[in-house]
Amino acid sequence: MKPRKIPRRVSTAIINSVTAGVVPRIGLEHINVGRKIEIEALIEDLNNIAEGGAAFRFIVGRYGSGKTFLLQLLRNQAMERGYVVADVDLSPERRLTGTNNSGLNTYRELMKNLSTKTMPDGGALSAILERWISTIQSQVLTEEKIPADDPTFNEKVEQKIHAVIDQMEDMVHGFDYARVITAYWHGHVQGDDDRKDAALRWLRGEFTAKTDARQALGVRVIVEDNNWYEYLKLFASFISAIGYKGLIVLIDEAVNLYKISNRISRENNYEKLLTMFNDTMQGKANHIGIIVGSTPQFMEDKNRGVYSYEALKTRLSQSRFVDSSLIDVSGPVINLKKLDAEEIYLMLRNVLNVYIAQTQHDPALENEQIQNFMQVSAERLGSTELLTPRDVVRDFISVLNLLRQNPERTFSEIIGAENFQSTTESLEDNDQPDTYAEFEL
Repeated sequence: MKPRKIPRRVSTAIINSVTAGVVPRIGLEHINVGRKIEIEALIEDLNNIAEGGAAFRFIVGRYGSGKTFLLQLLRNQAMERGYVVADVDLSPERRLTGTNNSGLNTYRELMKNLSTKTMPDGGALSAILERWISTIQSQVLTEEKIPADDPTFNEKVEQKIHAVIDQMEDMVHGFDYARVITAYWHGHVQGDDDRKDAALRWLRGEFTAKTDARQALGVRVIVEDNNWYEYLKLFASFISAIGYKGLIVLIDEAVNLYKISNRISRENNYEKLLTMFNDTMQGKANHIGIIVGSTPQFMEDKNRGVYSYEALKTRLSQSRFVDSSLIDVSGPVINLKKLDAEEIYLMLRNVLNVYIAQTQHDPALENEQIQNFMQVSAERLGSTELLTPRDVVRDFISVLNLLRQNPERTFSEIIGAENFQSTTESLEDNDQPDTYAEFEL
């Protein structure tokens, strides 16, 4: 087999990531299969956001089914098309609202992970502002023919800056947001790095006291746990006004909200989800898309899940005409179906190509051998329904490594050995509910 030409950096990232059971940040196009309908629906969301709309989606699938992969694929597609992307994994310390600034921690992580096409690894906030200022300066130079050393040059630039940020003043907290952007510009033109840094810290939600913000920037508000989402909408409006198509917010590991033991705290987080959902669906938010990755248990558990919160359940429940054999991506919830045998086979072929490019070792596997591997994996688990993309890829790479390091052994010998066991998920990963999860003292 002639290996596909893949940069070593990309092939190494792919193999290392999937071996560890995580989704690579780069090179997803080399191993992607299936999900055509789902991807087309999400791309249509991007198009709507670029036109000033908004979107909210739940991507639902059990652990290892490919929901994080789909989120990453969307992330790369969005950056390539001119969107700013922010992503976060929820955790006990990062929620939508709660004690110890858990909502603010989520905002801070999103702002830290801001990414664009030219800065795909995060930390793009200052670059976004500098690019905007540089673009305006170029416009003044070329369109108005004013040289940079002219005393009126900075005045013209500031006029164009205000033409953008003044549009935000009618939004909640928009006046203070505009003042912070102006402060960044003043720091830029005056060479005052401390002022620029203060503006960036405020935008990232790093000020903890309003008095400090007032002294540094002349504003009386800061990003807090109860208002961070309003500032996220402001940022989406701002970047759309300066040339980006919109803001895509990817929230993964939402199951951590389901795991909150205190009912009131859990419902407060669902209330925040409802606010975000209503804003995007009713047109109160513009140029923003919010995509949430979750498990079936997180959505459907009537005691603790999203459907335990009646206001969300009535908005998210699928039509009674949809059954397990039908795909419906028109609503806010996209349930990921299991990849079929042909798609898993194509995926393993793609992984093999990447593996050969990375290791320069070609095990010369025939189609029948890969199909035998799939059959053995399903038999060891006892059901093809339990075979997830993550499981089968990790096992497949393990077999490839064994073949490379033990050249005296054959493929059939390795997968036929009694001590070869397919990867299985834990009870938690299989979304088994805790019988006593709702029992509280």
